[in-house]
Amino acid sequence: MAAAVARVLAQGGVLLAEAGTGTGKTLAYLIPAILGRQRVLVSTGTKNLQEQIFFKDIPALREALDVPFTATLMKGRANYLCLHRLDQLNEGTGPAVHDVFLPIIREWSGRTETGDRAELEDLPEDLAFWNEVAATADTCLGTECPRYDDCFVTRMRQRAAASDLVIVNHHLLCADAAVRQSAYGEVIPACPIAILDEAHQLEDVATQYFGYSVSTYRLEDLARDLERLADSGVVEQRKGPDEIARAVEALRDRSRAFFGDLASALRGDRDRIRVSESMLSDTREAAATLAGALDLVEATLTRLMKPTSPGDDGSKAADDAEALARRARELRDEIRFLVRAGDPDYVYFAEFRGKGVFLRASPIDVSTILREVLLERMRATVLTSATLTVDGSFEYVRRRLGIRSAAEIRLPSEFDFARQALLYLPTHMPDPRSPDFSLAAGRQVVEILRRSRGRAFVLFTSYAMLREVQAVVEMSLDYPILVQGTAPRTQLLRQFRETPHAVLLATSSFWQGVDVVGEALSCVIIDKLPFVSPGDPIASARIDAIRARGGEPFGDYQVPLAILALQQGLGRLIRHRQDRGVLAILDPRLRTMGYGRRFIASMPPAPVVQDLAAIEGFFSIV
Repeated sequence: MAAAVARVLAQGGVLLAEAGTGTGKTLAYLIPAILGRQRVLVSTGTKNLQEQIFFKDIPALREALDVPFTATLMKGRANYLCLHRLDQLNEGTGPAVHDVFLPIIREWSGRTETGDRAELEDLPEDLAFWNEVAATADTCLGTECPRYDDCFVTRMRQRAAASDLVIVNHHLLCADAAVRQSAYGEVIPACPIAILDEAHQLEDVATQYFGYSVSTYRLEDLARDLERLADSGVVEQRKGPDEIARAVEALRDRSRAFFGDLASALRGDRDRIRVSESMLSDTREAAATLAGALDLVEATLTRLMKPTSPGDDGSKAADDAEALARRARELRDEIRFLVRAGDPDYVYFAEFRGKGVFLRASPIDVSTILREVLLERMRATVLTSATLTVDGSFEYVRRRLGIRSAAEIRLPSEFDFARQALLYLPTHMPDPRSPDFSLAAGRQVVEILRRSRGRAFVLFTSYAMLREVQAVVEMSLDYPILVQGTAPRTQLLRQFRETPHAVLLATSSFWQGVDVVGEALSCVIIDKLPFVSPGDPIASARIDAIRARGGEPFGDYQVPLAILALQQGLGRLIRHRQDRGVLAILDPRLRTMGYGRRFIASMPPAPVVQDLAAIEGFFSIV
């Protein structure tokens, strides 16, 4: 693999490299990248791999290669503290949460070199307060910011511009490409070479970042920042704070009316609902008044904030006001685009999460976007993952990512699956669409866990199935049961590693990017083949698009996507040459449906068994 990467780095073009777990693919691309003496952008699907590369692999290579090189780790803006926003907050004036966390963050801000919130290990992952001090593109003043030279994002960008290796993740890569035309968004320096690890995630991430989204949270963030400006004491005119307060009141009222109408028109028993122009007709009047409120915000800020001499409070306030006016304009334009729901290249949908209401538009096909903003901008690109091929071919991933021509290499896993693993496919399971499936699955899970003595991930395709099986498992077993959603992901993984015989019940976010080496994870059970729901807005739009051009959506899109997801889920088990374990898939369609052969052909070459006694025998061998 290292030789193939070195060739494409020297000659240019695109390389697709599928390298099974354990082949050392990270070192295989880092070594030629370092020895090539050009700036290389390395992008990963997860922060975990990003940090492993920076904190583990790069120091090891620096010592082993004895070649001087520099590297910078870059995360998305929201991971970093904004010193200007922190300066605007006063203790004792906000909600009680400010009094708890503001002194901690203020003290840390004076000693941190990076401003990366990951340094604050005791800060809750879902802490809403962090959004008030994060260095988001929305709130950035750019070069006009009074703290620009001290800014952690500025300093990160400067370090990256002088580095040989720039290590990012796909979320930052796509977010950066999406705002590349904006002076406030771009953080990644120009690189002639890109290496995209965990490249199977790229389509999903690009779909998220090259779309549009307005939400109750985004409107409330704007309202809160307007209030912060009004309370800062630097508004130029005597009546300024009152005018801003009236604009904020109108903004909140009309935001509530619009999102209330949206929820009334669309909210049902599903969290994500595909919408059409006609379905949004009842929200148009409220959308127009909300757009008017955003116009009022912009007009009020423009009238009140006139720049004065550089460096004084009036000048700073004018810069803050211009950033807020820009946000109001962008929100207004996006609301109008979303409510029209008229661009055939996008799928429009509403999403309901807790108290949050979102209206979104996502590109149906990102292949052209990725080719134009990423592949064609690079002299050489390497895309690698343990799961890139379907039916032994890269054709599916080429089509989805817009790759016209590429060199290809496939490298099998280094692991001895015949010795290290067992694949259990139970017989006599009901159809997964049958109401009897959840009880049968629960019983199978219990029997498997008794033989594995816990030490398992049980991965589900839906929360509903997780909850039904959880009830059966908790009544039948005494092993520690950890459940996704009861604690942050990193905390659950730490508990799993540290708790003997633990069982983790989880859904999609644990199917990939999770690494547990050793006996703590000795079994992975999957309830159903991970087909994307045809009711999912993005999936249904893609199915319609494939059908419209004469394709066969199930065989061309749904099966390949599910095969790659299944490979990722099964890949959680064997992470090291000393690992041993059982893979179990409870879905009978592997045997009863013709497409099941495609799934079985994609699985690790482990012995296939149908008898629980074989699992018992496997675990009895020391």
